[in-house]
This record gives sequence, C-alpha cells and structure tokens, in this order.
Amino acid sequence: MGDAFKDYAAGIAAGIATVLIGHPFDTIKVNLQAKDANKRHGPLHVTSNIVRRDGVRGLYRGASSSFLGVAAESSVLFGCYSQIKGMLHPSKEGDAPYSAIIPAAAVAGASVSLILCPTELVKCRLQMQDRESRAGGQRKYNGPFDCVSKTFKQEGLRGFYRGLSATAIRESLGNVCFFTTYEVIRKYMTKVLGGRPVGAPRVGTHSEPDSYLAMAGQTIKDIAVEGTTGIVSGGVAGIVFWAIVLPFDVMKTRMQTEQAVGAAKHGFFSTFHMIRKESGISGLYAGLSPTLVRAFPANAAAIVAWELAARALYENRA
Repeated sequence: MGDAFKDYAAGIAAGIATVLIGHPFDTIKVNLQAKDANKRHGPLHVTSNIVRRDGVRGLYRGASSSFLGVAAESSVLFGCYSQIKGMLHPSKEGDAPYSAIIPAAAVAGASVSLILCPTELVKCRLQMQDRESRAGGQRKYNGPFDCVSKTFKQEGLRGFYRGLSATAIRESLGNVCFFTTYEVIRKYMTKVLGGRPVGAPRVGTHSEPDSYLAMAGQTIKDIAVEGTTGIVSGGVAGIVFWAIVLPFDVMKTRMQTEQAVGAAKHGFFSTFHMIRKESGISGLYAGLSPTLVRAFPANAAAIVAWELAARALYENRA
C-alpha cells in the first residue's frame, strides 16, 4: 500500500470524526447566518427551536451530504498537505520548515474548495428549509438527492458553485493558519511535555515511519503526550482557522442560500456590501459563538483521528 494512499485514507477518518462532532454546531451557525435570520435570537434559542421541532436529529439536518463531502474534502486536504509538504521537505531530519508548511496548506485548501462548494451548498439549503416552511412555504427538498436534482434543473451546473470565490479564499487562507498553528503547537508541546507523539510528524515525509512502528513500546506518558498534543493542537488550530475566515464563510452562506429563499443573486463584493449595509461589520461574524464552540472539539477529533488512522495504516506495511 503506497504512502500517498495512506495519507488520503487517513484524511477520510478525519472527515468522519469532524462531521460526527461538529455538524450540530454547523446547523446552528447556518441558521444564524442566513438572510432571514432573526438577529434578536442567539444560538441557544436557535438550538432550542430545532430540538423542540425535530428532536436531536434536526441538528444533523444535511449530515448525509456532509459525511460524503467532508470525508472527500478531508481526504484531499490532509492527503495533499502531507504529500506536498513531503515533497518540499523530503528529509526525515527535523520538522518541516514554514517554506514547506505554508504552500502545502495553501494548495491543499484551494484544492478542497472545488469539493466543498457544491456539498456545502446542498448542506446549507437543507439546513435552511425548515425556516422557509415555517414562513408559510412548503419544504422544497425531500433530501440531498432531491436538492441536487432541483438545483441542477433550476440553476444548472454553475449553480453548485455559487459562493466558490468565498469558499476558495476561506480554505486557502484558513488552512495556512490551521496547519501552521497545528505544527507550531505540536512541536512546542512535544518539546515541553517530552516524548514524541506518534502521528503527523512522519505523515507525508516518505521516510521509514519509525514512530508508527514503536506503538508496542509506548509508555503511558507517551500515549498521554500523544493524545494531549493532538487534542490541543487540533482544537486551537481550528479556533484560529474560524476566527480569521468567518467573514468569508458568512458571505459564502448568503450567496449559496439566496436562491433558496427567492432573493436576488449577488456576487462576492456585492454580498460583502449587502451584509455590511444590513448588519454592519458585526454581520460578517454572524454565528461566531457556535462556530468557535464547534471548532475546538471538531478539529481536535479530526487531528486525533488523522494521526491514529495514519499510524494504523503505516504500521500495516502490506
């Protein structure tokens, strides 16, 4: 089994973990960001309404498309990042420099935007249709496949890439911040806590992954360092990602859900000015609290899943 396949397969595990932990927070965020959202209501009120109306399963509205989309996105993101970083820093001596981390993260982020844009469009429209039905309309979509079919009939293939510009900026800039933060914290914590976490340091380096093969000899301290480092580095990196790129995410959500609520279509800059005119700069940070609350556990889970999956795959040298 080639190293490239292992890197991409480990990314799928990260995506599944992200959706399981983070999708409910994402549903709340989308409801807060949408055009007809009631600005007086906060995340707790929105959560209460969703659970009261549809139960906990309502928080996973659109999750089926997310599982497919995020699994594919994470596979490309982590796989591309690992492979490009490995090509830019082929030596197994020391940690990768920023000259390898930053371009690898930027290219990986730009690549996944092509996958994320259509899948997030379907997810956002499914998450928003409950509010539309409460306003007197009927449900437009019976599920993700119905949403795909109707979007294609009404808007064509281009309709699935509404908000691509905002998505691409969010992913490129955001993942540079994410992976840089992750690598810095991982390096620092490993140095301070001692030991060496088994996982990401060897992913994508195309070297003999000694650390993966040393699992049997791990001490309790090694396991504790590994788990703590993955949780903290992934969680903090996720918070940094969203704190920086949330305005682009708000713009993306508005661009993707306008057609669903019958609003006029707007481009990148017109959407920015529209949000600023309606709600001020604070409107670009709609959904900030559930996004940041989601960021730590979802990204911590993603990093831990990625590192564990990579270790398991690299241990199997068949």
